Amino acid sequence: MQTDSSFTFVLFGGTGDLSMRKILPALFEAHRAGGMLADSGKIFAVARHAADRSEYLQWVNEHVKPHVSKNGVDEAAWASFLKRIEFVKIDLGNPDDFALLRDAIQDLPGIRVFYLATGPSLFVPICHALASVGLNANARIVLEKPLGYDLKSSNAINDAVGEIFAEEQIYRIDHYLGKEPVQNLLALRFGNALFEPLWRREWVESIQITIAEELGVEARGDFYDNTGALRDMVQNHLLQLLSIVAMEPPHSMDSDSVRDEKLRVLRALKPIDPRDIGKVAVRGQYHSGVIRGTSVPAYATEPGVRPDSTTETFVALKVEIENWRWAGVPFFLRTGKRLADRVAEIVVNFRPVPHSALGASALRAGANRLVIRLQPNETIRLYCLAKQPGEGMNLASVHLDLAFDQFFREGQMEAYQRLLLDVINGRLALFVRRDEQEAAWRWVEPILNEWKASNKPPKPYASGTWGPAASSAMLAQHGTCWLEEEN
Repeated sequence: MQTDSSFTFVLFGGTGDLSMRKILPALFEAHRAGGMLADSGKIFAVARHAADRSEYLQWVNEHVKPHVSKNGVDEAAWASFLKRIEFVKIDLGNPDDFALLRDAIQDLPGIRVFYLATGPSLFVPICHALASVGLNANARIVLEKPLGYDLKSSNAINDAVGEIFAEEQIYRIDHYLGKEPVQNLLALRFGNALFEPLWRREWVESIQITIAEELGVEARGDFYDNTGALRDMVQNHLLQLLSIVAMEPPHSMDSDSVRDEKLRVLRALKPIDPRDIGKVAVRGQYHSGVIRGTSVPAYATEPGVRPDSTTETFVALKVEIENWRWAGVPFFLRTGKRLADRVAEIVVNFRPVPHSALGASALRAGANRLVIRLQPNETIRLYCLAKQPGEGMNLASVHLDLAFDQFFREGQMEAYQRLLLDVINGRLALFVRRDEQEAAWRWVEPILNEWKASNKPPKPYASGTWGPAASSAMLAQHGTCWLEEEN
């Protein structure tokens, strides 16, 4: 991942939550590692909530430093990192201010990266303002989610940005694609003869993909109440993970080869008939409850949320892929807030053996499975059956572990660090192409429309649980259950 490429990294929303928690810490880790960022690379923070560079660096010390280096901050590295940072005070609502940015960076060498860590309503005005001062050439632009509210609004943003930047200049970021286990899933499938022959309907019974959060909406009530879990998590993160799990082997790992195969999966998703949505889609909303001994409020009483809100904070879906590899295999997707644990994982349940001379336990569903844990601890675990010590042929579930932090002694790279380096170095494979995004919206929209038309409230669930009972019932109809229910 080392580079000698000069760059200018311009961070819009330089005092925002994302910049504080993710972007600036990721850039610091790349700087601290040595050799990942060119010495000449500069970081320009753009905001209007600081008076000058000195005040902005004070903000960075107070708000960003606590989020870097879990094992303590290397003070020398931190001091040298701060030397990379410049500040430009800009009112994003005033296009004339962008001349200040042009004057600050126009003579600097290398590629320009514009990271839009702002609300999507500002994407188009920022792009137009950049073009008005000639900063859209020799540049790459990073767009954070959510990119639109539906297919129409997403297309409107993409059309407007596409008039100013070519598709190969646009990096639509989904940080789950930068996680180490997701990269290892590709290595596991396409680098080993062991798994690829089994990765199909003949040997896979079902697949679960879960992204669960203990937190509620926190300070994002205004945003979340107009978005909901389906838009916030399913349309992007979960469908991207699904496409990685289900894609065909690309002929190479170049950006278009990988994204072409992901697109084929998204286009092969079986459309959900509005009449069947009650059977294959569960939506819920958290009520008050207790998480790890602490009482938490109901969603409807959160700041910024309407008291009569019908916005979903939980979604579970049964998804099918209509192609030869996966026909008939159910994919169960689930995401929610205020759930019992913070976890993101992919569970591949292999079919039991067709006949067992070793007893009923060898025929048990889920006896053979692969669990890919994305967070909080990143591991890959393969479950199989083995004989218990002692008399008789008694089988027990055992597992083989790949715990990355134990096997690989060097520190793991965080998702944002990997993705930011990919932007600087011009690697697009881990970013979402426009046609992928359109395919995902096209599949999700009938669910959104049916929920809106039916006007049925989400199913309630207590905070600190795993969501509405209907989610478990949906899997039970297919003779299976969520992983934590079995354990």
